[in-house]
Amino acid sequence: MNFTRWSARLPGTQRRAAARTDTTVSTDRQGDGSVPAARAEQLTDEAPPTPDVDELPVRDVLDRIPALVALVHGPEHRLAYVNDAYVAAFGMRDLGARAREALPELDEPGLFPLLDQVQRSGRPRTLKSRKAPDGRSYTFTCTPVTETGAGTGSDNGRDGRGDRDGRGVLVFATDVTDHAEAAGRLRASERSQRETAVTLQRSLLPQELEEPDDLRVAATYHPGGTEAAVGGDWYDVITLGGGRTALVIGDVMGRGVRAAAVMGQLRTAVRAYARLDLPPHEVLQLLDGLAAEIDANQIATCVYAIHDPNEGRLVYASAGHLPILVRDEDGTVQRADEPTGPPLGTGGWIHASGSIALPPGSTAVLYTDGLVERRDEDLDEGIAALERALSGATGTPQVVCDRLIRSAGVTPDHDDDVAVLVLQHPARKGTEAELFRNAALELLGGVEAAPRARAFASGVLTSWRFPADLHDLGVLATSELVANSLQHGTPPMRLRLRRTDRRLIIEVTDGDDHLPRRRRAEPGDESGRGIAIVATIASNWGSRRTPGGGKAVWCEFVLHKP
Repeated sequence: MNFTRWSARLPGTQRRAAARTDTTVSTDRQGDGSVPAARAEQLTDEAPPTPDVDELPVRDVLDRIPALVALVHGPEHRLAYVNDAYVAAFGMRDLGARAREALPELDEPGLFPLLDQVQRSGRPRTLKSRKAPDGRSYTFTCTPVTETGAGTGSDNGRDGRGDRDGRGVLVFATDVTDHAEAAGRLRASERSQRETAVTLQRSLLPQELEEPDDLRVAATYHPGGTEAAVGGDWYDVITLGGGRTALVIGDVMGRGVRAAAVMGQLRTAVRAYARLDLPPHEVLQLLDGLAAEIDANQIATCVYAIHDPNEGRLVYASAGHLPILVRDEDGTVQRADEPTGPPLGTGGWIHASGSIALPPGSTAVLYTDGLVERRDEDLDEGIAALERALSGATGTPQVVCDRLIRSAGVTPDHDDDVAVLVLQHPARKGTEAELFRNAALELLGGVEAAPRARAFASGVLTSWRFPADLHDLGVLATSELVANSLQHGTPPMRLRLRRTDRRLIIEVTDGDDHLPRRRRAEPGDESGRGIAIVATIASNWGSRRTPGGGKAVWCEFVLHKP
């Protein structure tokens, strides 16, 4: 075919033509102006001839290039030309036939609709990395071309008012199989790494949450979508004994396996520090130093809270984390946003504890930033939206979890991982309330307080209708704990008995902050056996320092269901 009748509407063609015209004019002007004509002729004679692109044999060029080239023309896209590379890839083709019959290999990559679009719009279009029937991947570029003299001008070919029979489309296909396979291997590697991180992340999270006597809890974790690497979000529920429960949620800054590994180390450390029954701010202080030792280049946010059913409050400390939200029975939501310290791993900060009421019937939510943070809005707006969703969220903790996730628009393609921990302090009534009872006695006076404590414990346990063996063990444990406090503690002293549907808890508090420890008493010792006796007969025992100074020593007996 005669390629001189066709001109491609490629961007810059007219600019290059104009540039050549300007160069010619400029050369002529040099001969008339600042450069002497003789000098200009001398330079022209010495310069090697520059070939004009318009004079190159187009067909020879297209036949030699390794890319696949085909030219179709007219509204039916009849085949006008294929180059040697195209023939080598797909075989000989019938010139003059419609493209759908002559070039069936272009159907699978979806090029035929593209040919119509290019011919109508007069603009080039590209399809990147499409697989052809030969199993190789190509990037297809379709460029509109116009037969010289067709239509009324160059603009007609672009806006569609010219002669459509004079239009064609040049199909240029570059083999990108190696690039596509490399990209596929990279995507497979990224998927594998993400699956490894997700597996590690989930294995480091609690498989089953501990179930406190006085709280109902539920939690959920959603990893980020396929485009987002897994982060270091975690949560945990830890029963401390004596009816108290620790709740923690945190987020390691960073992505991938490393963040998940740091998260696992921090979560393990939190459980270890929680066994010391320290105040929340002291736990965060220990975690702060540990985080810097684990990886000085990574930081983490964390909230550590303790619920004491006797106080009806959450005592918490925050290291750069988002505020706890508490919804009361009437639907009013409060933020626990003070005090807040810097993230773990930064060092040089003294953390402090705060508290917020958690009365019966209330719900508290701990969460990570993936639930409320969006790229197109302020963080406070996200927290406010969560407050509104929580104010209307009722039902079990798991139902509340699911509602909050849905209201925040968290989907499998979410751009960040999300962890949510919901706890409820249920308002018990009727027969259920009979299973949760409290009784307390102020221990006034000296040694005469011991018999009063034993009589008080005996009366309370009898009214709670415990079996005789548990009644006797409870009275004995009360006697030993009170005797230990009278001997080693200071006023004020108090005895508290508490029962739940699962256990009996006996606790004695006094004003001295020296914690007792279990030790082996020698045969001749007159003291030192009280704590050993309590540890032997009770299911569990422990001690802790109280916020206002002093200590609490407790033991508990597991109730066996009939």
